[in-house]
Amino acid sequence: MLARVVAVEHLGDYRLLLTFTDGLVRELDFAGILDGPVLDELNDVSFFGKVTIDLVAGTITWPSLDPDVLHGDFEPAGGPTARLVREIRIDAAD
Repeated sequence: MLARVVAVEHLGDYRLLLTFTDGLVRELDFAGILDGPVLDELNDVSFFGKVTIDLVAGTITWPSLDPDVLHGDFEPAGGPTARLVREIRIDAAD
């Protein structure tokens, strides 16, 4: 089973701390990659900071951000991706 996002924390600006079902924790910086009409509203930091989890899909709620790409399993289909700031692994909950 592919890992899914179970927690998100907005760290300020365009940085998020994501925790996945397999215990992986990734800090991602989305600065400079939120281009195009679909992502325009995310360029407002106050809106970006309202990130939440879609528990059904297992990802953050914005369209076009795939949990498998955020976890690092796959490259995005097109366009830029977030810059990995750091990555750690914690014990996954059973």
